[in-house]
Amino acid sequence: MAHSPISILSQLDFNGQPLQEDLLQRTFQQLMDEHGYVVLCNVTEEFEPVRFCRGLGEFVPNYTGAVVGDVRPEPGMDDVYHAGNTRPLTPHSEGYDFAITPPRYIALWCVTPASGPGGETTLMDTRPLVEGLSDQERQHFLTTDYQWKTTEGVQRLGLDLHTRHPILEDHPKGTIVRFSCNNLIRDDEDLAAELQTRWHKTFERDHVAVEYRERDMLVWDNWRLLHARNAFSDRSRHLRRIQIAD
Repeated sequence: MAHSPISILSQLDFNGQPLQEDLLQRTFQQLMDEHGYVVLCNVTEEFEPVRFCRGLGEFVPNYTGAVVGDVRPEPGMDDVYHAGNTRPLTPHSEGYDFAITPPRYIALWCVTPASGPGGETTLMDTRPLVEGLSDQERQHFLTTDYQWKTTEGVQRLGLDLHTRHPILEDHPKGTIVRFSCNNLIRDDEDLAAELQTRWHKTFERDHVAVEYRERDMLVWDNWRLLHARNAFSDRSRHLRRIQIAD
């Protein structure tokens, strides 16, 4: 069941004037700390997403090296699991296949929304799920290194990445969750297999679905939230994307 987002911030105040930058940043951080994501709406043409995101941390290049990536249907990618087509994406975090610490924040902003149904970004907070783990499960996922592979679409770009990381990692600034429904390599009897099934079902039941209007921006805490995408048919849908380190 999809839920509507509640962590929504308007760039314009009640008089239709842009919020002062320090107030915008302060309210943004308060909402991020509480919910793990922020949807920025009523965005003016003068607003600069890249400049705003620079205030959150250092940028992490996308797979191609582009710092500001495009998320839209790409030629030759319709038959693989990849963000560059119109198919659904399953719940995951970003950067599980990176050798470095995963990006702390992911920002998406809308250049062209999809007409017709679908295309929503869906989100779920893992904090309640991590807190609900048994002591045995938590210890296992903190201390067991799993092998991760990259997606079929990224492999088609010429990057066949393989890394080893635990699912959970304690960090001075919070717990890092790495998760994928299809790119975590494990035995069927491993605890991770049951975790994938359980979290996927919970995601389907509890996720928040974010619909985009032109210039809307969504930012979420990638250490804390899982995200996915609903299928869509309008191939003109176009988002831009930045990964941001802690």
